[in-house]
Amino acid sequence: MIYYYNSNSITNHGTPMIETLKENNMPFDMIPTDIDFAVEFEETKFNGKKYVINADTGEYLGVVGKDFNCASHGDFFRNVVETATKELGFNELEGSTLNFSSARNGAWAMLDITLPNVTETIVTDKHETSIGNRIIGLHGIDGSCSNQVFFGAIDFFCTNGMITGDHDKIRRKNTSNFSLEAFVSELRRSRSDFYDRAAKLQTWAQTSLKGLDIKALLDDIIGSERKSKQMFELYNHEASVRGHNKWSLYSAFTNYASYADDRNGFNLRKTSNDTNAISMWGREQEVNKWVSNERFLMAA
Repeated sequence: MIYYYNSNSITNHGTPMIETLKENNMPFDMIPTDIDFAVEFEETKFNGKKYVINADTGEYLGVVGKDFNCASHGDFFRNVVETATKELGFNELEGSTLNFSSARNGAWAMLDITLPNVTETIVTDKHETSIGNRIIGLHGIDGSCSNQVFFGAIDFFCTNGMITGDHDKIRRKNTSNFSLEAFVSELRRSRSDFYDRAAKLQTWAQTSLKGLDIKALLDDIIGSERKSKQMFELYNHEASVRGHNKWSLYSAFTNYASYADDRNGFNLRKTSNDTNAISMWGREQEVNKWVSNERFLMAA
């Protein structure tokens, strides 16, 4: 049985490319062409350093140590998807959405897989929504990012992405002979871990925050007056739909980590460097720190 990817759209650097997993008899390369390139190195005049080069275009993408080596984005992501397909089976991956994004002229890349067949419902006293399982792979060829795989969830109501806890990530040294044994082990327990994560989110949905000074809580957790003020407005919007509970507060956080425009007021600065994808991933890490904060965990 051959699994391949049907491309729905192709976009420019720094913006997502969405593909949907399906079964067919003919091969199709899933990796966007702008990140599926061979990697070459060239010595610099500075001792102990070498250039990282896009072998297809000849573009210089970074400077690394002389002993640095790496797999290409294409090899890494194909390994991730092939391993996931083998371990989870086609039924679990059927209809999955693959969202590719890149930064630093293609030196950094991310694959975000949503598994719509692994879901759970989160219910509050005002609202309910389904969440789905996620697999996120990060890869860098300029020394900025080791091989990383994260597990998380996505809220299908608002498409907010979420990751929770250090146990949700795996890191491996970025070499040409990388191995994903730990990824295989985590894949085998990913379904049970997802339902454990959903149970925690359901507990948050049932934890009322009525009477709690949410603005003071946000000031404590976030540490930025401007950002906490915007987050408080976002929380009130979420609470108007989902109710005044910890799930609404978390949804405000994940909204911040999923969008950067007038929908939430947390716009990204425009820079000459295409780092938007990295900045948005950084927001997911920021949210993970907030929900690990003792003040958030004790809020009720």
